[in-house]
Formats: sequence, structure tokens, C-alpha cells
Amino acid sequence: MTGLVIAAVAIVAAYGSGSVPWGVVLGRMLKGIDIRELGSGNTGATNSLRYLGWKIAVSVGILDVFKGLLPIVIARWLDAPHWLVAVMAVAATIGHCWCPFLKFRGGKGMATGGGAAIGMLPILFLMLPLMIVIVAITRYVSLASLIVAVTGTTMAFAFAATTDFPWSHAGAVLCIAVIVIGKHRGNIARLRAGEERRFGASEIPGDAA
Repeated sequence: MTGLVIAAVAIVAAYGSGSVPWGVVLGRMLKGIDIRELGSGNTGATNSLRYLGWKIAVSVGILDVFKGLLPIVIARWLDAPHWLVAVMAVAATIGHCWCPFLKFRGGKGMATGGGAAIGMLPILFLMLPLMIVIVAITRYVSLASLIVAVTGTTMAFAFAATTDFPWSHAGAVLCIAVIVIGKHRGNIARLRAGEERRFGASEIPGDAA
């Protein structure tokens, strides 16, 4: 019973870590802006870039990655069971996408889910340069996110099949990818219709912050 209580606390802690809405916090503190009221309404780095400036957006992106990464790193350092690490990774992603402090709204899970996935399989850090290249070529952040989600999941299952990488962790990466893709449903529809917005300059004229 004690073990189950500890596991439950760890899962709730991971969810809580993922729930910290850094886009909203930094937007309000540094700009007096509620990012939820602008653009897509998402609290992640992409919407922050468009309306808060690149410095805040970079900070949001880094903090969002770490709120998924740190619970997994700590859990693995404490030698937590594989299944618990996997559930914590998904919980952190869910916390970001459906934040209890924002009436269960949030971001699309790419940064936080990516951080959690990297915590389980560090080589997935290579998805970052892949994403940058895709955005540079297509200027579609959403397309890059979708490709990276699928590619990262494929890598996770390949490692599970050929190394001692736990299948439970591969399953967690798959769950994270499903969440990310699901949160991009609107983007997928706009991509198919040729109406998706391309990555570009800030929405704030003259903003260089």
C-alpha cells in the first residue's frame, strides 16, 4: 500500500509540474498580457513568440521542456519502476495540455511531452535539430511537430525492439505523440486546406523583446 501511495504522489507531482502555465505566468509578469486571449489561445512557445516576443518565447519553451524533463530525470535517479516513469511522463504532458489552473486549457504538449520523452530516451534530443530544419524549410511549426512526434515514436519502438529500452517507456512516447497529434487537429485541417499560418515575425509591430 505504501508503494502505491508513493507512486500516486509521484504521478500527481508530475502532473503538477506539467501544469505550471509558464506562457501565462511570464506573459502577465513581463508584458501584462494574457496569452490565452490572443492568437490560438495556447499557452506554449509558438503562440508566445507571436505575441510576447522571442525572448519570452524562448524562456517559455525552455521552461516547458524542463517541466516534463525534470520529473522523469528525478524518478529515474531514484530508480523508480519503469511503469511509474512512463505514467509520470504522460501525466506531465496531460498537465500541460489540460491545466487545472486554466480551466483545463493549455498548450499542445510538444515541449513538455518532448522533455518527458527525452528524459526516458535521451537520444530523442536529436528531434530538436530535425524540427528546426523542417520549420526552416516549410515555415510550418505544426507540420514539424507532427513529423517529430511520429519520428520520435518510431525511434522509441525501434530502441525497445533492439535494446533494453523498456517497452513501457516506448508506450509512453506513443501516448505523448497521440496527445500531441490530437491537440493539432485544427492545424491538420488547416494544413490540408492550405490555410495554416506559417512561422514568422511577432504580431506586435516593432516588438524586439
